Amino acid sequence: MSKKTVWLRCALATALLGAGLPGASVFAQGQADALLSMPTSQENIVAGLEADAYANGINAYVWGYPLVRMERVMRDYSSVPSPRPATSYRAPLNQLGWAQALATPAAKDMPTANNDTLYLSAVVQLDEPYVLHVPDTADRYYVVDVFNMWQELEHYVGRRTTGTAAGDYVLVPPGWQGTLPQGLKRLDVSTKKVWLWGRLHVKDGEDLAPLHALQQQFTLRPLSQRDNRDYQPKAQALAPLPAASDDGLDFFRELAAALKDNPVVPRDEALFAQFARFGLTAKGFDPSRLSPPQKAGLLRALADGPKVAVSALATAATQRNGWAWATGLDHFGTNYPLRALVSGPYLGGQGEKEAMYPLRSTDAKGQQLSGAKRYVLRFKSAPPVDAFWSLTVYNAVDKMLVDNPIARYKLGSDTRGLKVRADGSFEVPLQADKPEGEFAANWLPAPKGPFYMILRLYQPKGEVLEGKYELPQVEAIE
Repeated sequence: MSKKTVWLRCALATALLGAGLPGASVFAQGQADALLSMPTSQENIVAGLEADAYANGINAYVWGYPLVRMERVMRDYSSVPSPRPATSYRAPLNQLGWAQALATPAAKDMPTANNDTLYLSAVVQLDEPYVLHVPDTADRYYVVDVFNMWQELEHYVGRRTTGTAAGDYVLVPPGWQGTLPQGLKRLDVSTKKVWLWGRLHVKDGEDLAPLHALQQQFTLRPLSQRDNRDYQPKAQALAPLPAASDDGLDFFRELAAALKDNPVVPRDEALFAQFARFGLTAKGFDPSRLSPPQKAGLLRALADGPKVAVSALATAATQRNGWAWATGLDHFGTNYPLRALVSGPYLGGQGEKEAMYPLRSTDAKGQQLSGAKRYVLRFKSAPPVDAFWSLTVYNAVDKMLVDNPIARYKLGSDTRGLKVRADGSFEVPLQADKPEGEFAANWLPAPKGPFYMILRLYQPKGEVLEGKYELPQVEAIE
C-alpha cells in the first residue's frame, strides 16, 4: 500500500466518521467516554497512528530483542579473532570454545563476566542432533546451559542437575523423528539453533594446566559422526544479518529476518499479530508502507524500548536489604521485559537454583556507589552455598571488570588470605584506594567513578532461596 493510499483512506475515514453518528459522550453512569467525544479529525488520526506505532513498537522491541540479540551474539561468538586472547571462548560454528584464562578488564566479549570460572561457548546449528560429551570432573563445579534462540534456558548439564560423572547428552532439534542409541540422554530443544554456555570453576591461584586438559575432554559432534574417530568439523558460518540502512529501523529488519528461522510460538501469536499494523509480519518488514507518523512512533519506541527492559529490575526483582534480588531467569513466561534485560547486559544468566545474582548499585542511603567514596560491607556469615560464592565489582558505564593495582576482580569463598573472625563474620572494604585496618586483606578495589556489584551464589542453599540469609548492607564511611 502506498503512502498516498494510506492518507486517502485516512481522509475517507474522517469524512465518514465526521458526518455525525449516534452516540453519547458519557457512559450511563455519568463517566466521561473520551472515544465517543473525540473528533475524528485528521489531527487525531495522525496522532493515533504515531501512538499506535509507538505502543506496538515498544512491545515488538521488548518481545523481540532476545531473538535479535541471540542472532547477533551467535555471529560474534562464532567469529574467532586471530590471535585469540586467552580469555576468549569464541569458536567456529558447531564447535566448543573454551577460555583458557579467567576474565579480566581486558576481556570485552561478555558484560558482567565472572572471575570465578573458565567460560565455554558453542553456537550450534542443529541440522541433525548433536552429541555433547562431558567428562568426569571429580565433583568440580561445572555447568553447561542450553539456550534457545529466545535466550530461554531449556536444559542444564552439570554438577547440580546431572552430577559430575561422564555422560553423553543429545541436543535434538524440533521435528526430528529418529531413534537414539541406548545410553544417550535426550535433550529436546525448541529452536533449530542453540547456544551452549558453560562454566568450569577455578579456585583462587590454582594451576590451570590440569583444567586445560579437562576442557579437552568435553566434545561436541553430530550424532551421525559420534563413532567416527577421524571426524573433523566442517568450516561453516551463519549467513550475515540484513545490511544496515540509514533510516534507524534496522532492528525491525533483523527481527523479521530472525523470525523466518524462528517461528512465533502459539502463545505469542496474538501479540505478534498486532505488529502487522506497522508492517512487521511473518513475511518480513516493509518500512516503505509507513506513514511519517508511524515512522516517528517506531523511532521513539526504539529509543524507549531499552528503558522498558531496564525497568524490569523494579517490577521483577525484590529488594532485600538494598540488593535487587531477581528470580525466574530460567522461566520467564510472558515477562518479556525481564527476558530482554537478561539477554542484554546479563546474557547467560541462570535460574536461582543454579545461581543467584543479587545486584547492588546504591549504598545504605540510596545513593549511587562511586569510587569517590569509601564503603564497607559487613557479613555476619559467609553466604550458605553448596558450591561457592563471590562478590564482583563492575564499572557502571561499560559493565566491565575494574582494573586495579592488585589485579583482584572478585572476593569470595576461594580468596586466599580472606580475613574472617572466629564467629564467621567478616568485613569487606570497598574503595578505590588501598585501605588500612583489621580487614585490609579483604579489600575489593572499586573504580574512580560510578560502579555496581554482583554477589554470585552458586548452588545456593535453602536459607538463601527462602530469603532467610541476610545480605550485607553497604555503608559509606563518612
